Amino acid sequence: MAKDNEIKIVHSTLFQLIGSVKLKGWCVHLVCLRGEGSFTYDGRPFHVKQYDAVVINAPQQVVVTEQSEDMEVEVLAAPHDFLSNQLPANNYGIGGSISLYDNPVIPLSETGALKLVQDIHNIRDRIAETDHLFYRELIGGLALPLIYDLFYFHAKNRTPIYATERSMYVVKELMALLESGRSKKYRDVAYYASQLNVTTKYLSDTVRRQTGKSVTYYIDRYTVPMVKEYLNNPDLSIVQVAEEMNFTSLSYFSRYVTKHLGMSPKAYRESLMPKR
Repeated sequence: MAKDNEIKIVHSTLFQLIGSVKLKGWCVHLVCLRGEGSFTYDGRPFHVKQYDAVVINAPQQVVVTEQSEDMEVEVLAAPHDFLSNQLPANNYGIGGSISLYDNPVIPLSETGALKLVQDIHNIRDRIAETDHLFYRELIGGLALPLIYDLFYFHAKNRTPIYATERSMYVVKELMALLESGRSKKYRDVAYYASQLNVTTKYLSDTVRRQTGKSVTYYIDRYTVPMVKEYLNNPDLSIVQVAEEMNFTSLSYFSRYVTKHLGMSPKAYRESLMPKR
């Protein structure tokens, strides 16, 4: 398998996987088909029962406390970066992920639960095909129905609403700045802190406490789709893309793209071309 194709996806039927410290930086999706179980998330207790879905964005903060003997679950885990890169920046997932950190359990009907299980199985059945010339695109495409079905069920049950208290107001305003496209030019946490009239430490601590993620995570979450959009434009050279997005050097831009897309800008562009 070519290195650029490498993706780690885990399918399991173990409830305990939602609390695996090895999956830090991953998102874990679970559907309960039978029985029930309990866990704590960031020290807060939650209960999952038949036909509930659970979305865990920080599995290292989960401790499974109890499960019934007849509990049956379907679990799919994938790296955050891989999942995030499948979607545009201004999508429901960013606000939704903040709400899911507050309460990761989504009640479903039997029909809804089985739909999510089918989405998971569609991915599970193709995970092993790593010799596929378009493996990343294949798995990414199969992940989209799961993501959008979860968005749909979550939106029906609990549209994300930001509290009026100062801490959540700051988070909301940060997201508004990012949604306006500021990260095209500005990617330093200090810049956003100054725009919000708070210290860098306050902004970092507040976002981490309210969402479980860092400010940099959200900056990158909005920046990477823009990078991909520019690289997808063959009329722009890689140098022009780096300059357009205000990177201080071509080498820094290359390192950024490699970190977030798993390949260099040149390799990414080559991956868009039909393979012989």
